[in-house]
Amino acid sequence: MLRSTALTALSLLLAACGSSPLPVTDDVAPTTPPVDTGWQPLDQAHAHNDYEHDRPLFDALEHGFMSAEADVYVSPIARPGLGDDLYVAHDPQDIDPSRTLASLYLDPLYALYLDQAVIQPNQQQPFQLLIDFKTEAESTWAALEAELEPYADMLSRYENGLVTPGAVTVVISGNRPIDTLAAAGRRLAFIDGRLADLDDAPPVELFPLISDNWTNHFSWTGDGAMPAEESQRLDGIMQQAHSLGYRIRFWATPDSPGEARTAVWTRLADAGVHHLNTDDLAGLEAFLRSRQHPQHASAP
Repeated sequence: MLRSTALTALSLLLAACGSSPLPVTDDVAPTTPPVDTGWQPLDQAHAHNDYEHDRPLFDALEHGFMSAEADVYVSPIARPGLGDDLYVAHDPQDIDPSRTLASLYLDPLYALYLDQAVIQPNQQQPFQLLIDFKTEAESTWAALEAELEPYADMLSRYENGLVTPGAVTVVISGNRPIDTLAAAGRRLAFIDGRLADLDDAPPVELFPLISDNWTNHFSWTGDGAMPAEESQRLDGIMQQAHSLGYRIRFWATPDSPGEARTAVWTRLADAGVHHLNTDDLAGLEAFLRSRQHPQHASAP
């Protein structure tokens, strides 16, 4: 029933918006697992370059993910018919005018929110939408700021010094308008920091997430034991992050199935890293579910 009503809401919303970027059928619908009332979303699961999957957003939701990443461009090239929308693509030449941030992410998320007040069943924290700015920071933010307003009731917000969590938290990565967001009295987005920012302890109300390239800080890629010095460094990062309230994500971790990837994921999860980065949705789901229910574990 939950899945059916969510689909109905999604159909109505997309019709009202005048476009339907994805056909609303069972083939694209996020599966809401009804088989186990104890089913939990995977708070640590982050879908890297989520838009490159067959069904952007929906594949991630179906696998229980609570974080997804989209690269965006605003008016990146002069081309007939290309307006001021935020376009989702890895490179400018890949832009498809029908694949916008609204059509692939904001509209479907809002439909689920209107239908059930959350994005995933049993959700306990906001779903994270990480938006990687590929075009200039200020112009891209101006477009995104206007774009987010119609969805304001769904989104985490900062206002008058306080953060009010919503069903979805928008975090900006890539070309980040840090000073502009820092000066805003009200905003519907937050900034993705870097490990170097931990030394200055920026306000968690602006930088809830700290992300960095794994290979810039660690040489270990899962073969053999993690070097003691690197293991201590990881634990130190996590202790500092936990004490200050930041969430941590590493990108460029090993992502090919096998023992090395499992070893890295295990060490990251044991250390309390908040988001495990992957393109292999099924693989990370299997890994995290095996940690939830070890008796049903199977090798990812």
